[in-house]
Amino acid sequence: APTAGRGAAAAAGPDRFPFLEGAFEPVTEELTAFDLPVTGRIPRDLDGRYLRTGPNVLGLEDPRAHHWMLGEGMVHGVRLRGGRAEWYRNRWVRSAGVSAKLGERYPGPSPVPEDDFACNTHVIPYKGRILAMQESGPAPYELDGDLNTLRPYDFRGSLEGAFTAHTKFDARADELHAITYYPTWDHVRHLVVDHTGRVARTTRIPVADSPMMHDFALTEKHVVIFDVPVTFDLAAAERGDAVPYIWNDKHPARVGVLPRNAPNASAIRWFEMDPTYYSHTLNAYDEGNSVVVDLVTMPAPFYAAGRGSDGPTALGTPSLERWTVNLARGQVKTRVIDDRPQEFPRVNESLVSRRHRYAYTAGAAAMWQAYLTADGVPPDRSFTNVLVKHDLLRDSTQVHRFPKDAAVGEAVFVPSEKHSAEDDGYTLAYAHDPERGAADLVILSAQDFTAEPLARIHLPGRVPLGFHGSWVPS
Repeated sequence: APTAGRGAAAAAGPDRFPFLEGAFEPVTEELTAFDLPVTGRIPRDLDGRYLRTGPNVLGLEDPRAHHWMLGEGMVHGVRLRGGRAEWYRNRWVRSAGVSAKLGERYPGPSPVPEDDFACNTHVIPYKGRILAMQESGPAPYELDGDLNTLRPYDFRGSLEGAFTAHTKFDARADELHAITYYPTWDHVRHLVVDHTGRVARTTRIPVADSPMMHDFALTEKHVVIFDVPVTFDLAAAERGDAVPYIWNDKHPARVGVLPRNAPNASAIRWFEMDPTYYSHTLNAYDEGNSVVVDLVTMPAPFYAAGRGSDGPTALGTPSLERWTVNLARGQVKTRVIDDRPQEFPRVNESLVSRRHRYAYTAGAAAMWQAYLTADGVPPDRSFTNVLVKHDLLRDSTQVHRFPKDAAVGEAVFVPSEKHSAEDDGYTLAYAHDPERGAADLVILSAQDFTAEPLARIHLPGRVPLGFHGSWVPS
């Protein structure tokens, strides 16, 4: 395993740091560019901002002590309006530490040290605001339309404790849901932010061993949480390990289903499963007496920070699965939808918590091979530089392939102005252009997924592989 206080990158050897190289190499400056050049035509009904965030370490002193997940967050954005790409900007999220490194004033009250982190995992629109978020950490940071950090945002003073990176917004109920956790808690919390923008309900759900709960699922009637054997390790934290979460064979894997209208946590039902790890939820819905969840999983055991040089079993590759929780029979049935390595599943956001047909994923070979390279495993590029559209009704896929070394990231679905069908719209993603040495914002027709892009917007610099993003409509 990596030595104490070191991340997966350190295990690759003294001269190899996969998460500081190639598609992951951090950018070193903030850029602003106007009237971006375009190949093709930008649909005129795209009026808003495409934003995506990820780790972009600032002021790294010792690469051996660095872990990619802990790099300071940087948001990359493109403003589209009237068939034009008005601007591109990239900006670090201003935590107190980032502000100090940049010689600026921190835009908020002084945080406690453990909450001072430039959120790097997700960026979402919420009631006219733009929020940069981090799991098991500080309150979100609010950004303005030009990606400047305004202040920490605590939902009008109603947020207590840690927040999360993966919320679920039920548009029909006008509710924002979250599952939050923290290493010192003996529980996780289900939060409901109501139509007023305040945390209206908090349900504390007892769990043992402080498990990592990166994501969850929401249906019209239920909240679904995943209690898996990746748990907080105090000894690792005291050693200074970058990611103090370990695979814990003594912690059972289980799925919890809590009615959304339950008065307290006593109504939750737990269903045991074979050991596994999940990463991200696509979506979930109720079907008769069952709850159906589509999500990305990794085989057991899963090592959050890589494992050193233990061979190809050190970290399995992710695949798309469907879990059906039969509430009447007390059973969980799992089915692999697609076993090719893929990550970052996205759905038409208007269908969150309701039945969906289509899913969009990104070929994950580039990201996971960086972990495996850190573990001493030769790279396998058999399914990378692709975006995938899944038709879950017909059990079919369409694959849009990008050139070698395109390092395409998560795709976000944006509905068209008419939005006459679930897939009537566009998918947007950043992809590297190796010939220019810079990134493009690529716009695909979701209904003509394998065709040439409708538009490629040429950005002035690189966008490193990162995490999650959103479309923020005007």
